[in-house]
Amino acid sequence: MAVLHSAPRFTQIDGLKATLTQALGDHLVEADEEHGELLFTVKRDSIEDALRILRDDHAYQQLMEIAGVDYPSRAERFEVVYMLLSLTSNNRIMVKCSASEDTPVPTVTTLWPNAGWLEREVFDMYGVLFSGNTDLRRILTDYGFEGHPFRKDFPLTGYHELRYSEDEKRVVYEPVELAQDLRQFDFMSPWEGADYVLPGDEKADTPPVDDPKTTESPKQTGAGARADAKAAEKVSADAPAEKDGGKNPPAPEPTEDKPARSERKGKTTDTAEATEPKKKDKK
Repeated sequence: MAVLHSAPRFTQIDGLKATLTQALGDHLVEADEEHGELLFTVKRDSIEDALRILRDDHAYQQLMEIAGVDYPSRAERFEVVYMLLSLTSNNRIMVKCSASEDTPVPTVTTLWPNAGWLEREVFDMYGVLFSGNTDLRRILTDYGFEGHPFRKDFPLTGYHELRYSEDEKRVVYEPVELAQDLRQFDFMSPWEGADYVLPGDEKADTPPVDDPKTTESPKQTGAGARADAKAAEKVSADAPAEKDGGKNPPAPEPTEDKPARSERKGKTTDTAEATEPKKKDKK
């Protein structure tokens, strides 16, 4: 028995951009359509009002995810992206706003209770603050963790390391100690090499790789008439060709005696007539 659903099987976004742009009104900063998806940029202070309009008036019932993005070169380096799903129209859209380290984003826990966990994750990974979230704590990193791991300027090694101490019988935190300083790379092709000299390399004696390597005299390579004659003596000494003067050797003697066999008598097919084809009689 076939089951019919009210939601369409395929997503239709034709005309949806204009409809939602008009609905968001002054809350909207920019609307884009890329790769078959709609992305709306709204004002940071209006994010709660904009999402309420999309939920109540356009049936975007579910908040699927909240993600953070870091652009260190921007004045407001962070973007908070909200991904909404409409079960009625089988449609997804993304809504985003910008923020900095000291500009809190209004919480949307008043619209979706699951936003509390999602906002805590963005806060933990990026350091974005959400005003109105009553339980804004770290959710993935451990207690006492310093920094925010998903920021582009966060060091790969972190600031502290965690290990279990056999002496104290507990988990301890210690500052990260490196055996040597990390070098800075410019992400260029490793085959081309950098234009600058790395620390310590200025002391190395770099050979002129572009100049071909040559020898001053044949003595350095072992070449010459004396070397050729000496090599010939070693190669051809006691060779069979030298013993017999270079002539072809005679046939070897038979290894066993075999009495001569008498000539065969009688008919034989081993004749010229036997091997020739038979001629057909002409009629």
